[in-house]
Amino acid sequence: MKRNLLIAGLIALGLAASVTLVACNQSSSGSGGTAASADRIELTNDDRAMGDPKAPIQFVEYAAPSCPHCAHFNETVFPFIKKNYIDTGKVYYVFRVFPIGAQDIPAEALARCFPKESYFAFIDLLFKQQQIWDPEYGITNVQAGLVEVANIAGMPQDKAIACMGNQAEAQRVNKSAQEAIAKFNLNSTPSFVVNGSLRQVAADPESMKKLLDGLLAKK
Repeated sequence: MKRNLLIAGLIALGLAASVTLVACNQSSSGSGGTAASADRIELTNDDRAMGDPKAPIQFVEYAAPSCPHCAHFNETVFPFIKKNYIDTGKVYYVFRVFPIGAQDIPAEALARCFPKESYFAFIDLLFKQQQIWDPEYGITNVQAGLVEVANIAGMPQDKAIACMGNQAEAQRVNKSAQEAIAKFNLNSTPSFVVNGSLRQVAADPESMKKLLDGLLAKK
């Protein structure tokens, strides 16, 4: 269930912001702007993506770094999509952070401090190391946990703390989440907007194959 909360003293940000939080449910690299069309959503230079922008399928995943189901999708389903659809030029994949808790804001701000070509590797690390920083695992000092993950990736503590304090990033994530709710009525993560439409699809390889092959057959 989605809920609007006023986050005061946002973790590691010192920012009071209206952040839309949603449930994490087992549901249903490069960047650049892409114009919207009948079956695509408009992308911006802030988006992080991988694959061929001219691929017949645009696949936008809305996920939260602290969402355990997103981590499961990242580990068990995404490699299948990357190998069979992204790397073969069939899918242009876009990753957008959709927070389920205040902890996702500094996590994404931290990821954005790495070079664009390292963004997905760090998101993958955040998923794999959730037990270090995610409140889901009983972590109370999220900032310290995120600093530890940043250290694993080679970023020193002082830079990590400064990155997590980027208020512009917090505002960008919040705006993106609000727009997704307004346009697609998103209320869980991970959620998938494929060729411009929110798809109710199980997050498993067979279901993804059925969806993507079905769309490709219509091209």
